Amino acid sequence: MNNKILSIAVLTSGGDAPGMNAAIRAVVRTSIFYKKKVYGVHRGFDGLIANEFEELSTKSVKNILNLGGTILKSARSEQFRTVEGRRQAFENLRKQNIDALVVIGGNGSFTGANVFNEEHGMPVIGIPGTIDNDLYGTDNTIGYDTANNTVLQCVDKIRDTASSHNRLFLVEVMGRDAGFIALNSGLASGALDIILPEENKTIEELFKEIEKGASNKKTSNIIIVSEGNKLGESFSIAKQLKEKFNQLDIKVTILGHLQRGGSPSCADRVLASELGVAAVEGLLNGRSNVMVGKMNNQLVYTFFEQAIYNKAFINQELLRISKILSI
Repeated sequence: MNNKILSIAVLTSGGDAPGMNAAIRAVVRTSIFYKKKVYGVHRGFDGLIANEFEELSTKSVKNILNLGGTILKSARSEQFRTVEGRRQAFENLRKQNIDALVVIGGNGSFTGANVFNEEHGMPVIGIPGTIDNDLYGTDNTIGYDTANNTVLQCVDKIRDTASSHNRLFLVEVMGRDAGFIALNSGLASGALDIILPEENKTIEELFKEIEKGASNKKTSNIIIVSEGNKLGESFSIAKQLKEKFNQLDIKVTILGHLQRGGSPSCADRVLASELGVAAVEGLLNGRSNVMVGKMNNQLVYTFFEQAIYNKAFINQELLRISKILSI
């Protein structure tokens, strides 16, 4: 075990995700378990630059396991993109006698952490906290399961009114570059169709799905739309559908940031706890410039460059199953 690391800092960066607080709690308590000082950095990388450090104790993280968001706050730092900003962040860490850093975030956060490590040699490990589930090196990211459950609860409610009025609803979910949330929530909610960024679906193919639903006398139709799909914005898709099927009552619901909030699910709390412990133990065992994740029920460490630049692919089998069950 690396006895040179006496003090560890933890921060959350980028978009918030349910379970980040559980990860913070795990990092803090594991550090203290191994008799290391631990500091929380407020407002992500901006906090590193502004010297916003707070020494944390077990009491600091009590009763946060069930909270959504992040008690340390988060930010997308433009200043950290500069050489000067990263230099100031490193100087502040040295002034605080901090020897290692844990970054909880997503793709952009790990890009910054990777450059920071290369420039200054500060040991750093990343914990994947993003609802998009788009990082290579882990089967699930922290927040993904909760986001799916949130979408599912909303779609179940929307289906009640869709069935009552024979309406067709387009429900837009987050996923600018990846359709993980759309695919899983679409399958779980029995959607008529799922529109993903990974597919080059045409409007004519969507027309056929709706016609198929009508021929099967469906009383309600839910179409899940990932925000980054190639067909266009949800309201534009709805307009084209209305022009084709003027007898249909078509509504659009954009769930937006609703998907980021809420108390984390059991699965996210457990995952965050496991990865928080593994991040601290990884640092103490000499690992650096890696993201800790879980694949095939095993903890793994993936170099930042691999996690960032390798693509995480949606489950094609789930996509095939969704098409079979949508009849």
